[in-house]
Amino acid sequence: MLQAGEWAYTEKLKEHFMSPKNIMQGENTDEFDGVGMEGNLQCGDQMMVVIKVDKESEVITDCQWKTYGCASAIASTSILSEMVKGMTLDQAFHISPKEVAKELGGLPENKIHCSVLGDKALRAAINDYYVRNGMEDKVKQEQVKTICQCMNITDHDIEDAVLEGARTYFELQERTKLGTVCGQCKPEAEALLEKFKHIHFGA
Repeated sequence: MLQAGEWAYTEKLKEHFMSPKNIMQGENTDEFDGVGMEGNLQCGDQMMVVIKVDKESEVITDCQWKTYGCASAIASTSILSEMVKGMTLDQAFHISPKEVAKELGGLPENKIHCSVLGDKALRAAINDYYVRNGMEDKVKQEQVKTICQCMNITDHDIEDAVLEGARTYFELQERTKLGTVCGQCKPEAEALLEKFKHIHFGA
């Protein structure tokens, strides 16, 4: 169901939402070389990305996907699946949500977090390809660092909070409960807040 104001989007985004490209048909993933899943249905957003790879050149020849997500998740993954065809696995692994949003002509700030599902699932599919082909040494694990020991909040939790709208330390606390016990993590949390604001929004 479209919400009021949902169409405060670019024409390109609307096009990819109304006519998304490369949607996977059926459930069978056997013909694909890499499969990645991200998110969970309890939260409402789940994404699966599957890829075919030319083994000689390590170039992605096909990228398909399916999601139970919002308009922004659908449109951003649709355009991502077009962008990565013809890229090497390494190039595709390093595509950022900001590049995807730029290709769409921009996303409303409160929807940027939706665009992250697709590229996380793509990275999982690329890592899956490496594992299947005995190249575990190429698997890139996203390192997680615990910032707030008291509440067990990681740098990934802080990044997610920024993507979902946190712009101040107070808003970060509201979303994560970070720093509400001993407060020792405040300097590091504030530095990460500024870092992620700059990475994703240029702020």
